Amino acid sequence: MKVIIVNDPQEGGKAGFKQFKDALANGARCFGLATGGTPQTTYEQLRNSDLDFSSCRSINLDEYVGLAPDNDQSYHYFMQQNLFNAKPFAHSDVPNGLASDIAAECQRYDQLIREHPIDFQLLGIGRNGHIAFNEPGSPVDGWTHEVKLTQSTIDANARFFANEDEVPRSALSMGIGAIMAGKKIMLEAYGENKADAVAATIEGPVTPDVPASILQKHPDVVMIIDKAAASKLQKQY
Repeated sequence: MKVIIVNDPQEGGKAGFKQFKDALANGARCFGLATGGTPQTTYEQLRNSDLDFSSCRSINLDEYVGLAPDNDQSYHYFMQQNLFNAKPFAHSDVPNGLASDIAAECQRYDQLIREHPIDFQLLGIGRNGHIAFNEPGSPVDGWTHEVKLTQSTIDANARFFANEDEVPRSALSMGIGAIMAGKKIMLEAYGENKADAVAATIEGPVTPDVPASILQKHPDVVMIIDKAAASKLQKQY
């Protein structure tokens, strides 16, 4: 696991952009993408660059159950606004949160990932160490599944909605097994509120209680974290 410590999210975005640029130059053609506040500085760098993803595929980690793609709180909409409108991919896949058969949709998404192995996977991390919507206790070999959101995740996402009651209570999420199948993984984390999760991920034991800690077992992971998120690390990086 390679750890890159930056001053702030803006510097982190530049470091994240370099990882994308290098991956593309080295032949990556399928990119696993994340949503939320964390990757926005990286997406800004990508939007303003001359990188060309028009021959590439993107596969997103997750989507809320019950939200249409054009809902401004859906992850499909987020990706359009933050990346795809400026940098279109040949194919962009996001789980269908409106699927009438959730189990069938999960199977469809797993088949898609198996047919198009992810070369470069972008991740954020939750305050409790979750990756995608894989909360503590999630199976490390899981693939796409419906997740009932914990109260802490609902609370963290409530700021994006008019009120907490509008926050969806479940989501479709790529599982930890599918994430670990990616050839290279980049995780970004910024802010003091991520410091405990970052320390547990990098220096703690590998445990289902901290889903991101499984990344210690992946052969090619880079962590881009700012000084605030790195504040509880014991070692020098």
